[in-house]
Amino acid sequence: MKVTLPKPNRTFGPADVLGLVGLFGLLIARYIPVARLVPFWGCALRETTGWPCLGCGLTRVADRVAHFNFAGAWDANPLGTVAALFFALMVVVMVLHLVFAMPIPQLHLSPTEWHWARITVATVVLLNYAWVVVKTKFPHLLT
Repeated sequence: MKVTLPKPNRTFGPADVLGLVGLFGLLIARYIPVARLVPFWGCALRETTGWPCLGCGLTRVADRVAHFNFAGAWDANPLGTVAALFFALMVVVMVLHLVFAMPIPQLHLSPTEWHWARITVATVVLLNYAWVVVKTKFPHLLT
């Protein structure tokens, strides 16, 4: 793994896009009660089969993180909470980068490191989904 630090700049890049997505998403979650305003809002898979989907709980996560209820967000979906906090961090990075020209470190992975990174991400997603399934379908196993 190699990390490089470019010269200070204000070039709009991928980190800034993530920051904008995070800013808009968290502002919407904070000020617009999407789940209550949209009548068809919900998980079609869960409504028809009773089983949660990979994204079950993400609306609650965004709402709770935007209202600083981190424990409630973690309870709804742990990996979603980590993602929401990452987006919040990217908002800060975006502001520092675009306003103060802070350079954003660039990470360069070898093909082997990319391979293991993909395996790790897939494993974490599956473990998170298993937790969500157990929590929603078999809560008696957690007591």
